[in-house]
This record gives sequence, C-alpha cells and structure tokens, in this order.
Amino acid sequence: MPKMKTKSSVKKRFKITATGKVLAGPGNKRHGLINRSQKMKRTNRGSQVLTEMDGRTVKQWAPYGLA
Repeated sequence: MPKMKTKSSVKKRFKITATGKVLAGPGNKRHGLINRSQKMKRTNRGSQVLTEMDGRTVKQWAPYGLA
C-alpha cells in the first residue's frame, strides 16, 4: 500500500500540540488593516486553537502528523 501524502498547505499553516489540538494563525491580518478595529487586530495576534471539527479536518489532511 503506498503512503498517503500530506497536503503542502497544511504543513505550512498548522501545528498540532502534544494533546492533539490544532493551532492556526488567525485570518484577517494581511491587508486592509485600516478598516479593521484595533480590538480585532489585537485579538488576532499569535495563534489560535481550532474548533474540534475543524481540527479533525486538518488532521485528515496530515495523515502522519506534522513534525
């Protein structure tokens, strides 16, 4: 049986924690920031934990985990 491939975009955008949660960088931070509120820009710093259902989807795209 051949190995399954990991989606390249998932390798670049997500991390899996030791407890199995999926971390992702927040959206809405690339351009048009003058239109966003200061609160939105502040809360979107760092990385965020995805919901359980979104995390399952990301894990399917990375069948062997992310190193």
